[in-house]
Amino acid sequence: MSLPELKRAHVGKRLSEYAVYNGVVYLAGQVPEVDPKADIRGQTREVLGHIDRLLAEAGSDKTRILSCQIFLTNIDLIGAMNEVWDAWVPQGNTPPRATVEARLANPDYLIEVVVTAALN
Repeated sequence: MSLPELKRAHVGKRLSEYAVYNGVVYLAGQVPEVDPKADIRGQTREVLGHIDRLLAEAGSDKTRILSCQIFLTNIDLIGAMNEVWDAWVPQGNTPPRATVEARLANPDYLIEVVVTAALN
């Protein structure tokens, strides 16, 4: 009996942008690297765009998200972040989600998002 193939993409020294195993896509935490000085709405839009791009590349999309973890540097930002999230997430396919306050690796980052999704 052979094991399912494990695929890693955009492999760097410290992390891969995503891995695919057994029909599931595991994304690394996505952060606002293009415009880390943007406000929470801008950073959230950028991060969700990264998620869209990586899921599409892996063979999935946001309707297939199984789980989402959102890290905010200040939980008071949740309202503005949710405005962008609500416009992005497909109604009827809202995934299980946790949102917590955390200190992130770069002090300019206001948000980091980790997603797991099923393949199409």
